[in-house]
Amino acid sequence: MPPPPPKPNQQPSHRSVNRSGSDEPVLDTSKTPRPPRRWLGWLYSWKFWLLATGFGCVGTGALALALLLQLPGLPNCPAIFWPLASASLRFECARLAASKQTSNDLLEAIALIDSLPPDHPLRDEADRLVELWSLEVLKLAEADFNAGKLNEAIAAARRLSPKVSGYKLVEERVQRWQTIWSKAETIYRKAEESLRDLDWRQAFSYAVRLLDIDNNFWQTTKYNELTGKINGSRDDGNTLGKAQRLADQGGLTNLLEAIKLAQSINPNSYVHQAAQKAIGEFGQKMLDLAQVMLDRRDLQGALNVLNKIPDIANLNEHVKDLTVLANAQSQVWLNTVPDLEEAIAQAQRIRPDRPLYRRAQQLIVRWQLEIEAIAQLEKARIISQPGTISDLSAAIAEASTISRSNPRWNEVQKQIQSWTAQIQTIEDRPILDQAEQIAAQGDPTSLQAAVAQANQITQGRALYKEAQGKARTWTGQIQQIQDQPYLDRAREFASAGDLTAAIRTAEQIGAGRSLYADAQVDVKQWRSQLRNQELQAQAQQNLQTARQLANSGSPDGLANAIRTADQVPADSALRSEADHAITEWSTQLLQVARSQAVYDLPGAIAIAQKIPSRSGIYAEAQQEIQAWKRAIGQ
Repeated sequence: MPPPPPKPNQQPSHRSVNRSGSDEPVLDTSKTPRPPRRWLGWLYSWKFWLLATGFGCVGTGALALALLLQLPGLPNCPAIFWPLASASLRFECARLAASKQTSNDLLEAIALIDSLPPDHPLRDEADRLVELWSLEVLKLAEADFNAGKLNEAIAAARRLSPKVSGYKLVEERVQRWQTIWSKAETIYRKAEESLRDLDWRQAFSYAVRLLDIDNNFWQTTKYNELTGKINGSRDDGNTLGKAQRLADQGGLTNLLEAIKLAQSINPNSYVHQAAQKAIGEFGQKMLDLAQVMLDRRDLQGALNVLNKIPDIANLNEHVKDLTVLANAQSQVWLNTVPDLEEAIAQAQRIRPDRPLYRRAQQLIVRWQLEIEAIAQLEKARIISQPGTISDLSAAIAEASTISRSNPRWNEVQKQIQSWTAQIQTIEDRPILDQAEQIAAQGDPTSLQAAVAQANQITQGRALYKEAQGKARTWTGQIQQIQDQPYLDRAREFASAGDLTAAIRTAEQIGAGRSLYADAQVDVKQWRSQLRNQELQAQAQQNLQTARQLANSGSPDGLANAIRTADQVPADSALRSEADHAITEWSTQLLQVARSQAVYDLPGAIAIAQKIPSRSGIYAEAQQEIQAWKRAIGQ
């Protein structure tokens, strides 16, 4: 029951004091009216208690249902101390581990239950699960092998217990895996070797063999990886091939572009090593190009090429040495002893440990020999200055002491040949002058004597070509004197109309004679005239024969006359006369055909068809023929 309410006049009897215990007056709160506590009224209401009772019943039912449906909690297997764990707990944790379907978890599950003693009541169940899970481990190991995880697959398979029946398959399967893997690795390695040799065809042939490997990883992942490398290497190979073609074309621009292309090949590419080798070769070609320019005495061009050889060609030391030698060679071009000595001094700066030391030494030896040759040749020139035969002979003797192996030998030889020619000219000039004096008389005997005199100058002598030229001129004069009467007589025959005699007379001038060409021009002209005369005579004969045939007036006679007249050549003077006769005889044929058409249309057609296309009435004849054919229904 709720407590009774307070009485209306009742006051609380207490004294208000402050907290310090003093007697100071404080506010008496008891005199302030308090608000009524309405919520306390619900406690005494029947509605409240009815609702509370209802909620209590529903909550109790829900709690009971939750307790009934709640699953038992899973054991915390990692925290269990297994030496003291029960067999049922081992089985439960083993099943939980096996349900994860990984090799490690299955092996852990096997280890949990396989430790039960042989006489344990659950030993048979444990053996069954060990067998089942061992097969699952082998399946997962096979999957790992096909996924490319060879070591993981072997490790998992070899962790199986020797007691299980499937253990006898372990080593057999491991050996198979290793054999397959080794075969695949060998193929892959050979393909990589082919790529390094830039043999794309052979590399792809090896790649295709991976498709026959009994392993998904090698058939897919590694095959795709290898074909990707082949395609990439082929592209790099094409780039390198383009670079090599440019380098083969030569020239500074092409060589620089070739090096740029080779340098663009990725360092990880199988072609990179070949590209680096090629860059060195391209750089060497640039060195060779610089040397060619030096040989052409183009110092600035050579230095320009040397300055553009890139560092990647690894020829910096060669470039430095060749630059020194280029400047030294430019001194040699001045062709004086002091300049040669300066060139030697520059070349001697190249030390024995330098790449072009041997070449520098060769040039030094060459230039020293050149200095010796220049000195001796200068001495010989001084000896030759008087210009007499004895002085020139002495100069030749002095110059001949220079060895043929001397670099300046060609220059020495030319000088010796010049002095020899001077000696021969001094010796042979009187002979040729005397021959000219004899030939000046102009008669055949004198000319023949002059030729004999000139022929005394033998081949190889300085004046030989001049002497032979004069001898040929004099010989031509002799031949002209001898042959002119034949040519004059032949022309007389031609003027008289006897072309055959003219030709026969002119042909007595043989080939190689001075008047042979003139005679042949006349002979050709006379033969042409003879041919025209023969053709004219033949045309006249044809035309005469045709008229005789046409006199018969018969269709066959007229047709034969037309054919005979048509044999007159187009360029003949009688061709127009022949064409006129053909038209006249064709007209007669057409008249005969029209006359016969009155009673014999096929015969008329046959006659009209004999009119040739070159005839002036051919079109008219064809119209008649078509009309007659229509008349007889053709």
